[in-house]
Amino acid sequence: MAAGLLAAGALRMTWEIPLTHLLRGQELLPPRLDTGTRERIGQTSSAVALGGLRTLVATFLNLRAHTRFTEQRWGELALLFDTITDLAPRTRYYWETGSWHQAYNAASHHLNDSKLPPLRRREAWRSSIRAGRAFLERGIRNNPDDWRLHAALGFLLTDPNKIPALRDADDCFAAAAEAYRRAAEQPDALGYVRRSMLYALARVDGRQDEALALARALHAEGARNHTPTLLCLLLVLESRADPRLDTGRRAIELFGGERRAYDALCNHWRRTRERFPVDGVAAALRSIEARLGIPESESILKSPPPAPFDPDQAFGN
Repeated sequence: MAAGLLAAGALRMTWEIPLTHLLRGQELLPPRLDTGTRERIGQTSSAVALGGLRTLVATFLNLRAHTRFTEQRWGELALLFDTITDLAPRTRYYWETGSWHQAYNAASHHLNDSKLPPLRRREAWRSSIRAGRAFLERGIRNNPDDWRLHAALGFLLTDPNKIPALRDADDCFAAAAEAYRRAAEQPDALGYVRRSMLYALARVDGRQDEALALARALHAEGARNHTPTLLCLLLVLESRADPRLDTGRRAIELFGGERRAYDALCNHWRRTRERFPVDGVAAALRSIEARLGIPESESILKSPPPAPFDPDQAFGN
C-alpha cells in the first residue's frame, strides 16, 4: 500500500510540477513565496498565504502599514510594503501607495525634521525620494502593461521638489518622457499622458525639435489638447526654431485673443520652479502689454519669477 502511494505521488509530480511552472509563466498562478517573505509575515499568515489567500494577508498588512504611517515609522513602513507587494505583485494600489509614502510622506517628514542635523536630514530626504522611485520602477517591472504605474513614475520624475534629490534635471525629464511614452502605448491609457510626455520632453536640452513635432501633432488633433501649457510650449518651441517669429501675434493666434494669451503667458512666465523653457515669452509679453495698454511699470516682467527649489537653502547649507 505504501509503495503504491509513493508511486502515485511520484507520477503526479511528473506532470504537476511542469504544469505549475507553466501556469506561473502565464501569470495564471502567483509566484512562489520566497523564504524571506514567509519569515516576515509570520507562521500563521504564511500558512494562509500558501493556502491561496495572499491578497487577504496583503490587505491586513496594508492596514498595519497605515498605522506605521501615522506613527512615522518609515523604515518599518517600507519593509511592510516590500512584503505586501511580494504577496500581491499585481495590485497597482500597493505599488503606488508604497512609493508615495517613501517619496512624498517620508521625504517631507525628513525635510522638516528639526531634530536631525542638516546633513542627516538631507541624506534621509534624498534616500526616501530615491527609494520611492526605485519602488515604483520595481512595480513597473512586475506590471509592464499598467499605464498608470508608468504615468506615476513620470509624475514623480517631473516634480520640481524631487528633482534635486535624483540625478540632474535633463536625466529626470528624459526618463519622465520615456515613462509617459510607455504609458501612452497601452490601449487603455488616458489622453493626458501624451501631453505629459510633451511637457517632459520640452524640458530636455537637445530634444526641442522632437518636442516641437509632438506639440504640433497634438495641437492638430483638436481642442482637447489645446491646454494653456501645450499652447505656451508650442509657442516657445516655435520661437526657438525660428528666432524671427513674431511671438506676440502668434500667441494671440494660438489663444484666440489678447487677454487669454496674456494671462496664459504670465502664468507660464512664473512657472520657473518647474523648469519650463521660456524662449520668446518675454517678447510676446511686451508685445501684448503694448496692445492692452499696460504701463511698463506694471509689466509682469518687472516681477522676478520664483527660483527653483534649492536644497542648500532648505537644509541650511
